[in-house]
Amino acid sequence: MIDPLFLATAVEAVLAAGDLQMARFGTDLRVAKKGAIDLVTEVDLAVERTFRAMVAERFPDHLVLAEELGASGPATGKYCWIFDPLDGTTNYAHGLPVFASSLALEIDGVVSVGAIYDPTRRELFTATLGGGAYLNGVPMRVSPVGTLVDAMLVTGFPYTIHQSRDELVSLFSMFISKAQAVRRLGSAALDLCYVAAGRMDGFWEQQLKPWDVAAGALMLAEAGGTITGLDGAPFDVRRGQLMASNGLLHAALLEVVREWRVGRQAAVGD
Repeated sequence: MIDPLFLATAVEAVLAAGDLQMARFGTDLRVAKKGAIDLVTEVDLAVERTFRAMVAERFPDHLVLAEELGASGPATGKYCWIFDPLDGTTNYAHGLPVFASSLALEIDGVVSVGAIYDPTRRELFTATLGGGAYLNGVPMRVSPVGTLVDAMLVTGFPYTIHQSRDELVSLFSMFISKAQAVRRLGSAALDLCYVAAGRMDGFWEQQLKPWDVAAGALMLAEAGGTITGLDGAPFDVRRGQLMASNGLLHAALLEVVREWRVGRQAAVGD
């Protein structure tokens, strides 16, 4: 049985993160660059430091893996918190209200607790392994959409888009030609939550980090969805890419990826 304190801590942490985010949202932020288009704000750092202090006080033997300051804690351990203090930093820095904080807890290498909070909509997504997924306390279920032409999909592009534009855009184009609609919101955590909540029917992305997807993947699985690698292999939060769906569409989504790969290989061979 999962200790209820773990979920309570996760919820407390993401709600506190939301308060910090909203306190500075739309103000004159200090924004730095980690890469050509990869931003970090003072809020990302403040939220992460606050969380690290909470874990150090409550669970000094737990690991923390988070976006801005890397890994901390003992060299090995049973418990590892995986935290994105501000998923959707680019949106946040531009005043676009699509962002969240995302927190998961791995127990013996298995993501077992998750909490994601969107403070602009006051939407709290939570899940525990085997305990279901919830939006503001109401159970979530994936959509019943069973055909790709009726599906609304969502995706994201990595910060290396300038270097890998042709590859990423060609797959995007394949899905546009087969789905009802494709959206790009700028927050992988919310993308996964929206598939879990039945708002979207499928999500794919490449070059992701564990903190982008750990909590959201648990939400989706507990809401009845399916998540794998883009090649259909078992999902791994550290592998960096995924295909997530309501389950009914999964084979069709993977087939689009397969067709895309065959086409690219043929083009390279010409």
